[in-house]
Amino acid sequence: MHAPSDAYTNLLEQIRYQGAYATLEQAERVAVTVLAALGEQLTGAERAEVGRQLPTEAARCLAQAAPSGTSVTAHAFVKNLAASTDAPYATTRWDVGSVLVSLARTLPPQLLDRILAQLPAGYALLFGKADLTVNSRHLHAADVAVAA
Repeated sequence: MHAPSDAYTNLLEQIRYQGAYATLEQAERVAVTVLAALGEQLTGAERAEVGRQLPTEAARCLAQAAPSGTSVTAHAFVKNLAASTDAPYATTRWDVGSVLVSLARTLPPQLLDRILAQLPAGYALLFGKADLTVNSRHLHAADVAVAA
């Protein structure tokens, strides 16, 4: 077994700190699970670019699951992950946030924006960002009061 790369260890340290996990092993367990689930949601150029940005060990986790072909809401993402790991929803939400917030800090902002544009509304909060989407409603000039 090879020692993990410094970049992977640094990512796990970020996740450990963000999630207040006692050990790097706990942080790694959570990272592997969440990155694999995220890999099911990402497609195309964004999926490939995230893989290139991550340390090799983390990129393998992201790539281990093929894209599901169906997008799920952020709530369903956490709920499905909780069910598949037999963990409480609140614990899974904490774990997802710990990994995705750490991931968001490592990705270029433009890539994160493209990822969030690809995913259904609600994921921004999981990545620790404000969710500023307007629910499937486009603003028209008549909807916006313009100060003169």
